[in-house]
Amino acid sequence: MRLVDSHCHLQADAFAPDLEPVLDAAIAAGVERILVPGWDLASSRGALELVERHAWLDAAVGVHPHAAADTTEGDWAAVVALARHRRVVALGETGLDLDRRFSPLDDQLANLRRHLRLGLETGTPVILHCRSAPGSREAQDLLLAELRAAGYGGAASAAAFGARPPAVLHSFSGPLDYGRAALDLGLAIAIGGLAFRAGEEPTAEVAPLVPGERLLLETDSPWLAPPGAPRRRNAPEWVRVVAAWLAERRGTTPAELGDAVVAAYDATFRRSVPRPGAGRGVPA
Repeated sequence: MRLVDSHCHLQADAFAPDLEPVLDAAIAAGVERILVPGWDLASSRGALELVERHAWLDAAVGVHPHAAADTTEGDWAAVVALARHRRVVALGETGLDLDRRFSPLDDQLANLRRHLRLGLETGTPVILHCRSAPGSREAQDLLLAELRAAGYGGAASAAAFGARPPAVLHSFSGPLDYGRAALDLGLAIAIGGLAFRAGEEPTAEVAPLVPGERLLLETDSPWLAPPGAPRRRNAPEWVRVVAAWLAERRGTTPAELGDAVVAAYDATFRRSVPRPGAGRGVPA
């Protein structure tokens, strides 16, 4: 089965001791594309350093809501400069987290808004983290409002992106109507190990509704291990568990799903340099 991991923090310390075997295991599992997002300036630089060593990987740069309050104007200026690097295919991850609230809401909103502006200015899709406190949907509703206010789903995003998704809901979490509203704005939806957790049952309802050209798989490694994966550290090879679950929910074959998610990844995350095969220089 062909696979992608559209959100994997390979630059995290958890992968420092054995990155090469981790990548080899991913390739053996069928993973052809991996996107490595940053969560602050240092990790964004780390993502770029990593993809320069491994031509088949892609990078995203940005500031996570947890890091919003600690990011200086100088840090943000450096992220903006990195965003124009030829190996960067997305911005983020950014978004809103009203569960843990490591940064005040005002800082999170300012951080999100500048990512959304930069996305429209550069035609670069934005990777969106969105978490509410248990039993709440505050973050989901606020994120939709911010997207609409910024021009996503309207003429501005159509001018910048055409038919491409202008943003990706990373590790989807939220009610069915939130998923429908995001799709109405033209967003892509990425599904990962969070779908297996208690309280995330609506993801199984959203999964069949996502158009194939806007459906992505992810692990959020080294976190959010799905059933059967080691709890101590998730890894990109385990995206196959998510893929099997998703193929069943969508009533399709693994082969058909695999072809669709690779095509969706390539359409969403465009590269300015040729995309080789998974780590071995094989043309895609």
